[in-house]
Amino acid sequence: MIADERRKRICEIVTRQGFMSLAALAVELGVSESTVRRDLEALDGTGVLCRTHGGAMAATDTVSVPAFEDRGRVCAAEKKLIGAAAARRIGDGETVLLDGGTTTFEVARQLVGRTVQVVTNSLPIAYLLAGDRRVDLTLVGGYVYPRTGVAVGPLATQFLSSIRARRLIMSVAGITERGLFNSNALLVETQRTMIRAVDEVVVVADSTKFGQHSLAFLCELSQTQVLIVDAGLGDAHREMVRAAGVELIVAREGS
Repeated sequence: MIADERRKRICEIVTRQGFMSLAALAVELGVSESTVRRDLEALDGTGVLCRTHGGAMAATDTVSVPAFEDRGRVCAAEKKLIGAAAARRIGDGETVLLDGGTTTFEVARQLVGRTVQVVTNSLPIAYLLAGDRRVDLTLVGGYVYPRTGVAVGPLATQFLSSIRARRLIMSVAGITERGLFNSNALLVETQRTMIRAVDEVVVVADSTKFGQHSLAFLCELSQTQVLIVDAGLGDAHREMVRAAGVELIVAREGS
């Protein structure tokens, strides 16, 4: 396979998968990692993919992910209620793993001034909590995903594999009968490592996420323990959650 054909194939693979490691691309193409590395250097900045530590991610995928501030305005009232309900599950002195996202950011708002230990891969959450003397904050490092401020990739997963927390509070881009989805394979890889690091997985999602697919499959719904949602969730989706054996909490005003 000549270089142009190989690089075209790399673009196709990375665009389809969202993220591919250097080793996986080498196996897929039947070439050495050094060859793939040279190809990624040539393709970086073309607008098709971006090099990351240990691989490449699709640049086009970031276009479909609205900026953090814009996403925060969608269902803002519902997200605040969900955030408050999630924060009530966290006890003083507890260690909690907070995934990045606008709904988990609302959880973090509720933790300001509380005596908790927070481990997060979200720059917005870390910025919010960094000045709080009562919060013991640990920031996960790694490749910072464009426009979201979330650290992902091999460095993040390596660190997350070495820790243990009481619970994870996690956001997703879509929920269906098949399970949970997110917007990028690199995000999903990091979230899966988070799930393995905790005793309880709490998913926070507004009702618009239900019935929606996204680029990358994360896990089956039954791999989570709790789902917190707003009162707009329909009866069919409520039954779907309960049938999966997941505790459903509906966040309401004043509750």
